[in-house]
Amino acid sequence: MTLNFYLRFSTHPGQALFVYGNNLALGNNDIQQAIPLQYLNNEFWQARVEIANADFNSFDIEYRYLLREEDGNQVIEWGNDRIIGYKKNLPREMVLIDTWNHAGDVQNAFYTKPFQQVLLKNKSKQVNLKSKPARIYTHEFKVKAPLLKEDEVLCISGSGVQLKEWNIADACCMSKKDPWWVIKLDFTNETFPIAYKYGVYNTSEKSFQYFETGINRMVSGDAAKDKVTVLHDGFAQLAFSGWKGAGVAIPVFSLRSSNGFGTGEFADLKLLVDWANITGLKLIQLLPVNDTTATHTFLDSYPYAAISAFALHPLYINLNRVADNRHHALVQSLQKKQNELNQLKDVDYEQVMKYKFSVLKELFIAEKETVLNDIKYFEFFDLNRHWLVPYAAFCYLRDKYNTADYNQWETGSIYDETAIQQLASPGEEHYDSIALHYFIQYHLHLQLKEATAYAHTHGIIVKGDLPIGIYRYGCDAWMAPGLYNMDAQAGAPPDDFAVKGQNWGFPTYNWKRMQQDGFAWWRRRFEQMSEYFDAFRIDHILGFFRIWSIPLHAVEGIMGRFVPAIPIDIKELKENWIAFDHDRYCKPYITSQIILEFFGMDADHVKKVFLDEHNGRLSLKKTFDTQRKVEKYFAEQPPAESDQSIKYGLFDLISNVIFFEEEGAETPQYHFRINMDQTSSYRYLDGYTKHKLKDLYINYFFRRQDDFWKKEAMNKLPELKRSTNMLVCGEDLGMVPACVPDVMQQLGMLSLEIQRMPKDDSKEFFHPADAPYLSVVTPSTHDMSTIRGWWEEDIARTQRFYNDILGHYGSAPFYCEAWINKEILVQHLYSPAMWAIFQLQDILGMDEKLRRENPQEERINVPADPKHYWKYRMHLWLEDLVNQSPFNEGLKEYVIGGGR
Repeated sequence: MTLNFYLRFSTHPGQALFVYGNNLALGNNDIQQAIPLQYLNNEFWQARVEIANADFNSFDIEYRYLLREEDGNQVIEWGNDRIIGYKKNLPREMVLIDTWNHAGDVQNAFYTKPFQQVLLKNKSKQVNLKSKPARIYTHEFKVKAPLLKEDEVLCISGSGVQLKEWNIADACCMSKKDPWWVIKLDFTNETFPIAYKYGVYNTSEKSFQYFETGINRMVSGDAAKDKVTVLHDGFAQLAFSGWKGAGVAIPVFSLRSSNGFGTGEFADLKLLVDWANITGLKLIQLLPVNDTTATHTFLDSYPYAAISAFALHPLYINLNRVADNRHHALVQSLQKKQNELNQLKDVDYEQVMKYKFSVLKELFIAEKETVLNDIKYFEFFDLNRHWLVPYAAFCYLRDKYNTADYNQWETGSIYDETAIQQLASPGEEHYDSIALHYFIQYHLHLQLKEATAYAHTHGIIVKGDLPIGIYRYGCDAWMAPGLYNMDAQAGAPPDDFAVKGQNWGFPTYNWKRMQQDGFAWWRRRFEQMSEYFDAFRIDHILGFFRIWSIPLHAVEGIMGRFVPAIPIDIKELKENWIAFDHDRYCKPYITSQIILEFFGMDADHVKKVFLDEHNGRLSLKKTFDTQRKVEKYFAEQPPAESDQSIKYGLFDLISNVIFFEEEGAETPQYHFRINMDQTSSYRYLDGYTKHKLKDLYINYFFRRQDDFWKKEAMNKLPELKRSTNMLVCGEDLGMVPACVPDVMQQLGMLSLEIQRMPKDDSKEFFHPADAPYLSVVTPSTHDMSTIRGWWEEDIARTQRFYNDILGHYGSAPFYCEAWINKEILVQHLYSPAMWAIFQLQDILGMDEKLRRENPQEERINVPADPKHYWKYRMHLWLEDLVNQSPFNEGLKEYVIGGGR
């Protein structure tokens, strides 16, 4: 059989197009073996491929197109729905006329998992065709239209007898074969070219409604015998109505129900679904739900430091559901403790984990023979063994040696798969201590699956959260340390919320190593997430462009730099007439005047204890020349002698530099310290040098890196996005490179737009009315204070917001009254953005009676505090919230009023 490929695509010089597929003649899905297309004219590229019938006698052929740029970068078109269906009687020739499917096309979002399986499921009815589909046909038309109403179908009309000579009363209705609308027609006796258009037919009114916009489509060629032409026409050009939805964001641990155990649980999501259903909300957004049990202390409450990217957190298990009726007494014995913990204002992380684990161990002993021999458990174990066995072994060794730092273990410190399989062998004495974690993960899996399935039956999707990093002493790093840069720490540069930057402590990713196996770890991670979630938020998506990397000897984020980045070399400094002095620019600049400025009355003490003086120049002693050394020194001092102001002053002294030197470079290369112009080192330079350095600084951070970072992202994100059909949302906040919006738009990823964090530096606030369609708008996130908390932080700023964004005259109220909170939410609901998502605290802030009295108690996280205790719980019971009829009905009216 001969396949003739014709692709509509407008290229520029240097670009080349290819086609590949799951057939030997098409390269067996190896893009290196893709078939080149030839330029035909301004509209089409084409290729001719011969396929032996023997290679097409038992399965469908799937294919797609590839664009190769002049610089070698490759872009694969979106989707996997170009299929040549297998059938016994193959035509001698097929002509495939295709339209490139751009990943950033807005309508592709509606073919992702949440829309296809939940939000738009069964939206369009099948229509009874006036005539049976043609058994013999020469042309097959395929087109997409994801947002048709429930009583609408696509139809086609055009020139010629088969297309009814543009008679709309007799337009040909099409059949739905997901994702396409399809019709097969016999053009044997027609005259070419044939003009046509798609339209909309109403099945209830049984009438044609309207044509698509744009010029007529045309099909040329012929209708020769034993030849079939298939037209993949992309999307019907219908008026875009812009589907919109609203959602609620809350960590699972923050939920409160009468059946809880001092923390929210997966089972509580059902009650949240009930409330969301009543109020018209279509989405529930959660924080990461992976296991973070590293220290068995409150430090494990940080949900972004998972010891496994795959294992779920035992914190969220419901003991009653594990016990069932057979072992209810084991849970009932803790009824008093359960009630006590459940009445607490906040989560007592350590107590909840302690008592849950004690009961889980008993339940495992009681049920292990039944569960571990159950066929459903076997299926779960088999599908997840690649992470489950190492994770369970890791937990066993962590508890055996009382530390998650595997470097300190006496055995197993270096991961060896064979040794771990032996360690986890059922014949070992300690097997129960390992199998306990299989048991817990299995029940967590069942409970989360049940909760998300319940959400789907009520038309509600669940959005997960993908942390940018992994825990340094977790199972993932233990298993494959080569996938990570263990000598670096990930974080974020300074911003209004953390003036010294953030140091998350995670190792950064070794992207080159990850790319060698096609990002297998990421693919498995996405596959695991899609078991439970319909959409997900990529935490700190900027990390896929460049990560803020901090050396291990540093404590504060301000000591980091972007990696990768194009450095400043010594030649560049000379060309800018900057007289370069390595020690002056790359080492802490210390003078007696600076010591006096930094330490005041303690200046002499600091000089004596921490500094050396040589040839009139001051420098830090070797024992204090890094932030880690200083931190260690003060940690070892008695509390009475540990002056924290001196410690932080020394931190500032160590960071008082202009450049960080690139280690291991063949020639001297340097990276600017962030906020260089705010250092004392910079302040004491002469005016000419300051001017020259500032110009180079601006070029370094805001110009020279952009194309470089774009290529970095395009080497990772397209392939990762193709590996999942979940809806992808990126947290694109912070110091955002200019290339980020373009990349996200190209890939159809939703951006995050926050009212108090405008991406336009010329604006103080972002207005939700200005949001792009492919975005999520929200007034606050878990890393910020709530609307009410923010309102009280800066009265002058609040006043400007009150006048300029809310449009009110006069003085702003000191406190954020309920009507103000409501106005802000409604403003977001009317935004053109696809999604408006609110923290539950902000939703409750609309009602004086329902909201918490003190808004300062509603904040979930303080990013500037690396040891923040994540313990916030909603103050209302979910059962009571579901029954707040007047409030719920009012919220639903606002949601519907905003077109959501």
